[in-house]
Amino acid sequence: MSIKNLFALIVIIGLQFSLFATDIWGPTGHRTIGEIASEHITRKTRKKIEKLLNGQSLAFISTYADEIKSDKKFRKYSPWHYVNFPFDSDYEHSHKNKKGDLITGINSCIKILKDKTSSKNDKVFHLKMLVHLIGDLHQPLHVGRAADKGGNTIQVQWFGKGTNLHHVWDIDMITQWEMSYTELAKTRNKLTKIQIKNYQKGKLIDWVLESQTLAKKVYASVKPGYKLKYKYSYLHLQTVRIQLQKGGLRLAKVLNDIFK
Repeated sequence: MSIKNLFALIVIIGLQFSLFATDIWGPTGHRTIGEIASEHITRKTRKKIEKLLNGQSLAFISTYADEIKSDKKFRKYSPWHYVNFPFDSDYEHSHKNKKGDLITGINSCIKILKDKTSSKNDKVFHLKMLVHLIGDLHQPLHVGRAADKGGNTIQVQWFGKGTNLHHVWDIDMITQWEMSYTELAKTRNKLTKIQIKNYQKGKLIDWVLESQTLAKKVYASVKPGYKLKYKYSYLHLQTVRIQLQKGGLRLAKVLNDIFK
């Protein structure tokens, strides 16, 4: 292979990785949410999930919905990863994506998992999707503005390297912390039973609006071209960790409601 062709191959691989990475609440974040959820599901829920997944953990399957993006037959599920509607507006009366969104995706998964006539294969697929989508819900920019694709087009620097705002919140801050998903799960904030119940309160739309409120703060935290370093991480990493914890607790609640 010539040097020219080798360089072209490296560029293509790099672009593919970049496109993949900017769409996800990074693998470590999703696995952290799955790990936390696994500690808060009931024994009955655990048994039913283990039967469906043949023993695979919630952390293991949490990245499935991103892994299948490269397969064309699953492209119809891409809109399920986000929802965009004007800030401070009513989702019910907003313009909706005809192909679906994060809210319709989560509701579809719940419906199929609760349906006694659903096949095992359908239940397994939609369980894997649900675990991932609840995670996406708690990354604020997955409910951000459509105009900038949830911060994907807002270019910034992270410790001197070019990136975008979405990627900073998906991956960069978590990676900079240098902790595995199990470490992040184990070192989460200690909560009382009342605090856990408070996090788990509300309906899906309440959680969406909560994330949207955070999204507004994220947008206000930078301008295009900002050079982000330790101070930005210091100011916002705790918010990321809280969102991961909320995601895990709420995923557990949704699963317990489904498999009760």
